[in-house]
Amino acid sequence: MGEEQCKLTVFFDEPFWIGVFERIEKEKLSVAKITFGAEPKDYEVYAFILKHYYDLRFSSAVVAVVKESKQNPKRIQRDIKKSLAKNGIGTKSQQALKLQQEQNKQERRVKSREQKLAEAERLFELRQQKKKEKHRGR
Repeated sequence: MGEEQCKLTVFFDEPFWIGVFERIEKEKLSVAKITFGAEPKDYEVYAFILKHYYDLRFSSAVVAVVKESKQNPKRIQRDIKKSLAKNGIGTKSQQALKLQQEQNKQERRVKSREQKLAEAERLFELRQQKKKEKHRGR
């Protein structure tokens, strides 16, 4: 059965607190970004994960290298402290977020173009109908 790893990084990106979920599944990395606003407390982050994890929109998967090794728990804690000390997110995560942002932009463009065309068609039909009403001899 496939193993899935999930990691949440919360950091301050002027002026908001940002959370980045990284999910590695079958050696593919996908990322979701959320904005908390004010600094979230630990229990608020935990409640958010419980309520909204399945509502997150993860980016399309990017190939990622996964290292499987047994580590000493103290070493893991030191690594976590080091990763908390440095700001930002991993470059693979940034790439995945950028890819998701571009896809969302394309979807918005297509949707807005369809709406503009539909509105233009509706206005055209309205003008044609008014022209027909004028010629009925009223």
